[in-house]
Amino acid sequence: MWLIGLIATVALVWFLAYQGAGATLWSTVVIAGLVAVTLVADIAWYALLPLWLLAVAAMLLLGVPRLRRRYVTAPLLHQFRKVMPAMSDTEREALEAGSVWWDAELFSGQPHWGRLLRLPRPHLSAEEQAFLDGPTEQLCRLLDDWQITHHERDLPPEIWDFIRREGFFGLIIPKRYGGKGFSARAHSEVVMKLASRSVTAAVTVMVPNSLGPGKLLLSYGSPEQRDQYLPRLASGEEIPCFALTAPDAGSDAGAIPDHGVVCYGEWQGERVLGVRINWEKRYITLGPVCTLLGLAFRLYDPEHLLDEEEDRGITLALIPRDTPGVEIGARHVTLDIPFQNGPNRGRDVFVPLSQLIGGERHIGNGWRMLVECLSEGRGISLPSLSVGAGKLASRYTGAYAAIRQQFGMPIGRFEGIEKPLARIAGLTYQMDAARNLTLDGLDLGEKPSVISAIVKYHLTEKYRQCINDAMDIQGGSGICLGPNNPIGRVYQAIPIAITVEGANILTRSMIIFGQGAVRAHPWVLKEFQAAQNPERRQGLADFDHALFGHVGFLLGNLARSLFLGITRGRFSRAPVDGPTRRHYQRLNWMSAAFALCADVAMMTLGGSLKRKERLSARLGDILSELYLSSAVLKRFEDQGRPKDDLPLLEWCMEQSIYQMQEAFRLLFRNLPGWPLGWLLRLLVFPSGQPFTEPHDRLDHRVAQILLHPGAARDRLTEGIFITDDPAFRIGQLEQALRQAEHVAPIEKTLREARRNGLIDARAPLRAAEQALAQGLIDENQLDALRTMQRLRAQVIAVDAFDDYGHQYVLERPFTRPANVHPIEEAHHVHTRQPQ
Repeated sequence: MWLIGLIATVALVWFLAYQGAGATLWSTVVIAGLVAVTLVADIAWYALLPLWLLAVAAMLLLGVPRLRRRYVTAPLLHQFRKVMPAMSDTEREALEAGSVWWDAELFSGQPHWGRLLRLPRPHLSAEEQAFLDGPTEQLCRLLDDWQITHHERDLPPEIWDFIRREGFFGLIIPKRYGGKGFSARAHSEVVMKLASRSVTAAVTVMVPNSLGPGKLLLSYGSPEQRDQYLPRLASGEEIPCFALTAPDAGSDAGAIPDHGVVCYGEWQGERVLGVRINWEKRYITLGPVCTLLGLAFRLYDPEHLLDEEEDRGITLALIPRDTPGVEIGARHVTLDIPFQNGPNRGRDVFVPLSQLIGGERHIGNGWRMLVECLSEGRGISLPSLSVGAGKLASRYTGAYAAIRQQFGMPIGRFEGIEKPLARIAGLTYQMDAARNLTLDGLDLGEKPSVISAIVKYHLTEKYRQCINDAMDIQGGSGICLGPNNPIGRVYQAIPIAITVEGANILTRSMIIFGQGAVRAHPWVLKEFQAAQNPERRQGLADFDHALFGHVGFLLGNLARSLFLGITRGRFSRAPVDGPTRRHYQRLNWMSAAFALCADVAMMTLGGSLKRKERLSARLGDILSELYLSSAVLKRFEDQGRPKDDLPLLEWCMEQSIYQMQEAFRLLFRNLPGWPLGWLLRLLVFPSGQPFTEPHDRLDHRVAQILLHPGAARDRLTEGIFITDDPAFRIGQLEQALRQAEHVAPIEKTLREARRNGLIDARAPLRAAEQALAQGLIDENQLDALRTMQRLRAQVIAVDAFDDYGHQYVLERPFTRPANVHPIEEAHHVHTRQPQ
């Protein structure tokens, strides 16, 4: 009976914790249990009396707010303030900026999947679609990336004119100011399509529409500033840039050394109150060609011309290029991706207070303004560029692997090639899903700073993986730059995407979980705010509420983690039935485990967790994979659950949950003190760690999507520049891929005939002629093979140049006079004419 009672008690406690029961229900159950024991059990009254006294004392201590706050909460608040990590003003502003969205659901330990699936399906307005099908498509056809990157070292003048004329610089500016007024999704689609043709063009278009004067003016500018500048920005009359990074303030942008002093000065012939600014900036995109420079600096008021406060904080200003003292430097050479980028500086540049973005009321709010705008721009620009690169690799390298042959068959049929092909396809599907889900939030008005950091880091890293895999598959054709190599420049641009808008190492190790733990957690930010509240009594009351809410949250996730770990997610709620149900259940398990481990890490490490960057990075990895997996499931539902896409979905989910498991494993191994890691491993994975990377059969099924024309391949690569025109490399590939699909049965017939000894020629056309003579194929099939041979030769040809890239030929034999030494010729090659 005692054993049954003990088991029943444990089960009841677990159930109450799992359901997140409140204090009243806990108290009721405790009293009921004691009454039952008193009435049923044969226990002397003097043995039960201590239990009753203990229970009544606990309920009084915890149930009466005044007693609880004085004897429980106040000592804990004192200790919390001692271990709470120090927080700078810029860190506090970053935490308070933006909004939380689906990341809060993932942090809760029990995400409400219905809220995710009820989000509107991705769509564009008729006007936005027309812009993509019209000016964007036309711009893609006009772009010659080899001419841009190798010869012009810039966009040609006619391209700059086209971009201005068609309104590409005003995508996000409302129509009343002469802009397009497009959604975040339309902005993303434009950047993604351009990125599949030219990274230089994509960067040139995306920067004015993300973090820059336009976005800042829309969010914070005064009516006069908007009326003055937005129409000129929309038309391209003004070319904007934003100067933030300084030589001594890169990732630590809050340590801006650039400064301005409030003073009187001359502006347009009048003596006015303004700011005299000195700065030195670098890595400023569009800086060399800008006409309107946005600037971040720290403002001081030593003469107290505004008020009694001297250090007014980070402030933003608009500086016309022709303002005296502004110096625009030369250009940086950004890995031969020649978008305009360079340094600038200012020496005693005076502007009136009316040039401060938002005027006097936004003095000192610059960092918050930047973080909020960055949370939008960072969620659009580089993720869109990265997805464009992944889709390009999927379409281009997949077709190449189906056309290129070695050992008598397409290289895409080799298992060694299938693995990177599957990775390209799976990561592209995952990237596009994350892009779409993030755009859903942005178009709903969210400013999800944590999610924008997730997609910036993970999508640019997956872009790197996709293009590296594409390079491995392409081999020599990938490393030879030229007009017929569409991935060479995309490969060169990888470090740019990794570095800008928040270096990836910093983003992973400090921002994703560092901000997410405080911002998206349901209680931690409230505890921080209560601890910093100067009103001691109100702070204590707020901390009391947050603390005991946090305790219930922790107990609930502990109970859920153990139960879901034992059952491996089974019996938990899922919003759908069918092939994706188990994926939702597994994510329920991982979400509860993540919430538990995040709380334990913060409780045991306290403020030192901020310095344990690798532990923070692993927790951030788990949160990120939860978000990416959610996006994949949402995409599958939005597209109507296409059966052909199931291999892609399965690959993404298996890959993500394996990555989560590995992050947990390394987290447990590196927590201070082995008993803590061992205990957490037992709670999260009580029956072992069951997940592996996608298996070989699944890799094969995913790779087949890229190797054959079909609806799944078209859905995966939708939105990039695609054409059948053989004047473009992608058009040659599309033609050759369809022909390869047509002749595949014929080539199979030839291989079988060779194995059976009916023909012996290894050269494709010679073998086909023998097969024709044997009656194994007919004339039409021979003609189809000849066409395939011509198209294959066209696709596998690589670019070659005289004078190292200045005189273009296409794999023409190089001849050298017999009496000229190769080194001598190399030294004097610029004098030799094409042969």
